Amino acid sequence: MNKIIPALTFFLFGTVFLNAQNSIEIEISKFESDKGSVFVALHNTEDSFLKKAFLSEESEIKGDKVVLQFSDVPDGIYAISLFHDEDGNREMNTNFIGMPKENYGVSNNAPANFGPPKWKDAKFEVNNGEMVRQEIELR
Repeated sequence: MNKIIPALTFFLFGTVFLNAQNSIEIEISKFESDKGSVFVALHNTEDSFLKKAFLSEESEIKGDKVVLQFSDVPDGIYAISLFHDEDGNREMNTNFIGMPKENYGVSNNAPANFGPPKWKDAKFEVNNGEMVRQEIELR
């Protein structure tokens, strides 16, 4: 009996700990060149979408695809935004009316009709220790 209680406690705490560790794998395709880098932002609220990242990554481009991963992501609802920074200025270049001049993408390949993509189209959920994969095509 003395050995069962510590083992059960370890199992319960271990299960809770492992369930909190989600990951999000992102495959980005349709790069027109391997100049510059790609900036990827993970957003955790509608208010922060396309404005401020909860987590972010930058990656070199080799070939026409990039795969990267966010690990240890808490359970929640998220959306991804990214852009190909070809000129290396670390900002998405836009024209005089705010339309992107560099290729970009968002989770779920959410459309950008008559304005920027919407949170409701780009959001997805991760929980219970799952691995979510997003395949995003640049536009």
